[in-house]
Amino acid sequence: MTSKIKVDNINKVSDDSNIINKCGTTITLGASGDSIALASGASQTGFGRTGTVDWQTGSIKTGDFTGANGEGYFINTTAGAITMTLPTATAGDIISIQDYNNTFDDNNFIIQAGSGIKINGGTAAGKLILSTEGQGLTLVFVDSTVGWRSIESTTFSTESVLPTYIAATGGTVTTSGSFKIHTFTGPGTFCVSAVGNASGSDKVDYLVIAGGASGGNGSSAGGYGAGGGGAGGYRESSGSSAGCYTRSPLGACVSALPVTATGYPVTVGAGGSIKGSDNDEGNPGSNSVFAGTTTITSAGGGAGGGTYQGPQKNGSNGGSGGGGGSGASEPPTTPANGGTGNTPPVSPPQGNAGGNGSPPSGEPGAGGGGATAAGQNAPTNGSGQGGAGGTSSINATPTARAGGGGGGGLGRAGAAGGSGGGGAGGPTCSSNGIAGTTNTGGGGGGASGGTGRRGGAGGSGVVIIRYKFQD
Repeated sequence: MTSKIKVDNINKVSDDSNIINKCGTTITLGASGDSIALASGASQTGFGRTGTVDWQTGSIKTGDFTGANGEGYFINTTAGAITMTLPTATAGDIISIQDYNNTFDDNNFIIQAGSGIKINGGTAAGKLILSTEGQGLTLVFVDSTVGWRSIESTTFSTESVLPTYIAATGGTVTTSGSFKIHTFTGPGTFCVSAVGNASGSDKVDYLVIAGGASGGNGSSAGGYGAGGGGAGGYRESSGSSAGCYTRSPLGACVSALPVTATGYPVTVGAGGSIKGSDNDEGNPGSNSVFAGTTTITSAGGGAGGGTYQGPQKNGSNGGSGGGGGSGASEPPTTPANGGTGNTPPVSPPQGNAGGNGSPPSGEPGAGGGGATAAGQNAPTNGSGQGGAGGTSSINATPTARAGGGGGGGLGRAGAAGGSGGGGAGGPTCSSNGIAGTTNTGGGGGGASGGTGRRGGAGGSGVVIIRYKFQD
C-alpha cells in the first residue's frame, strides 16, 4: 500500500501566505511577483517553451545538419554553403539560426523542409536561401497549411565608428569651412601628428607646381625676338577627399594621398634666373616636391630659346617646354623648335610643349608651354603667346597658375603670357621680357629687341596641401 499526503494549501509560517494553493483544477505556486526556481541539476517538463531557443554555442555548425526543436545555431559558412534540414514538427516547435561571422553573402545558408512540409506557405519540401551578410532567422511551426513560418529576421549592423581627423603643421595654415590648407612658398616640412580615419579624414589632397623658366635674351646682331620660358610642371589630385573643390582637368581621377604620423619634406622650386649674355636661351626652373607616402615631383619649366646669332636656339624640354627663339634669313633658315612638355613623363601630363619660332625671314619668338595648353608658334610678323595654365580652388579661391611666357617681338611688342602667371614678351620694340609671377610657376617672357635685352625671370613654384579637420 502506497502512502499519500493530501492537502489543498501549504502556507508560510511567517505570514500565513500561500506557497501552494489549489482552487478547482488550478494549482498556483507562489504569489504574484515571486520567483520559482528548480534545484541545481533538476529538470522540468510540461511547462512549455517561452518562445525562445537554447543557443548551441558549444557546437558551431560548419557542415550540413538536421535542426531540432528548441535549439538555436550559429552557422559558419566560411568553407562553403551549408544546408539545415528541418525536423518533423508539431505546432509551436521553434528553431533559430544566426550567421556566425558574416559569411552568408560569400557562401549561402540553405534551409530545407522535409517531405510534404512547407516553409512560409510555399511549395512542399521547399527551401529558403539566406544570402545576406550577418543574417539571423527564427522559424516556428504553425500548421500543415503554412508549415514553418519565419517570424523574426535580423541583419548585420556594423559598429558605429566615431570620426577622427588629420592634425598637422607646416607652411602657412588657413581654413575654409571644415578644411585646413597648408601653403608652402618655400622649403618646409608637412608634419602629421594625427592620422584620422576614413569616417573623418585620413588622406590629403595636393597641388604641386614647379618653378617656371626664364625667357630667352635679345640679340647682339639686331632686334630679334626670343622665346618665352616654359611653365613649371603642374600636378594635383582630384579634390574628392578634401571638399570637392574645383580644380583643373589635370586632377581628374588622381587619388588623394594617405598619410601616417610623420614629417613629409616639401621642396618649392625656384624660377629660372635671367641669363647675362646676348643671344642666350633662358634658365630652366627648378623642381617642386611633396615627399608624401607617394612622392609627387613636378619638373621645372624648360628655358625659352635665345635669338639667332650663331647656333640655332631651340626651347628646352621641361614640365612645360620653352618657346623656340627667332629664325632669320641667314642660315640656319628653319625656325627654332619649342621644347617638349611633360618631361619627364607622368600621367596625367604635367605640362605642354613650347611653340616653334617664326618661319625663315621672320624674327619673333614663340610662346612657352603652359599647364593646360601649348605655347603658340610665332607667325612671321608676330610673336607667340604663352600657353594657358590651370585653375584650382584648393586654397578656397579660384587661382590660375603655371602659364607659359610670351614670345619676344621684332620691331613691336612681344606677345602676352599665358593665364596663370606667365610673363609677357618685352612690351616695346626693344625691351626686357616680363617676369613670371611669384609662386605660380609662370614662365618668363622672351626679350624683344637687341643688345642688352634680357628675358624675364621665371616665377617660383608652390606646394599646397588640403584635408578635412572637423565635421
